[in-house]
This record gives sequence, structure tokens and C-alpha cells, in this order.
Amino acid sequence: MPGDESLVEGERFVLRLHPHWKTVLRPLLLLLVIMVVAAVLLVILPTGHNMNVARLGIGVVALLAALIWTAVPLLRWRTTTYELTTRRLRLRRGILSRQGRDFPLIRISDVSFSHGLVDRMLGCGRLVVESAGEHGQLVLTEIPEVEKVQASLFQLVEDEQARLAREER
Repeated sequence: MPGDESLVEGERFVLRLHPHWKTVLRPLLLLLVIMVVAAVLLVILPTGHNMNVARLGIGVVALLAALIWTAVPLLRWRTTTYELTTRRLRLRRGILSRQGRDFPLIRISDVSFSHGLVDRMLGCGRLVVESAGEHGQLVLTEIPEVEKVQASLFQLVEDEQARLAREER
């Protein structure tokens, strides 16, 4: 798995997720609207040689709108990852520059989830991770299969606590 060089000795990846696909639904619908509006404008534009500049303008505006309102959110979705290892919860995001945040499993005191009716139908939800220390609570939204992620994270926290207890003896 890419990124293995960033793991410490004895650590391994358990789960790697992107936000749920529903986060890209709005940008894809906007792309459809942009395409339809551009097509309609091109069709209703009168024919003639002097309308080429207007046609080009419509195309440029449609392309810029698609890049801003569709491509950027899709790239943001694709470059956002939630990684669960045997030692920590890792958050990574960023298109041109990357940002990361790691939560050692040993500092996690509680893991809970919630999801409404629509989220239940789509198979996603909100994960709340309580952490000892200055950061307190971490809320992650649009987590796919949130119940399984919560159960896995809870089990890994218990396993890490047991591993550290064995090392102390």
C-alpha cells in the first residue's frame, strides 16, 4: 500500500478510506447543469460569423465554471484520506500542498457514530473520536460504512492498550 514508508516498526495499515461518494454528488450535478446551460445557450444563439466570439465565450465560461465547481471538489475528495493503522488514526488532505494529522490510538478514549435516515440508506455517517489531551473531540463526516469503522477503531484502541500493558510488564 502506498505510504508504507511512513509507518513505524510493527505498524500496519488496517483501513484506508475517502469521504463517502455522496460528497461528490453536488459537484457532479453542478457539472450537469453547467453542460445543459452551455448547450442551451449555444443552441439559442443565432447563427452567423460574428457569433463565433460569443460561442467561444460561452465555452470558456462553462469550462471555468466546471473546473471551479466540479474539478476542485472532486480533487479535494480524492486527495482526502482517513487511514487507520494498528497504532494511529491518520488524516491526510490537500491537492497542491498536503496536510496531515495523526491521533495515537492510545490517546483515544471514546469512539461513537451517528447517521440520519438518508445516511443510513447511503451507508455513511458521522464518526466522533474523543481524545485525551488538548484536541478533545474529532468529528469526521461522510465516513463510509461508519458502523464498521467505529467497531474497527474501537477494537484497535483496545488492542493497542493491551499491547502497551504487555510491554510495561
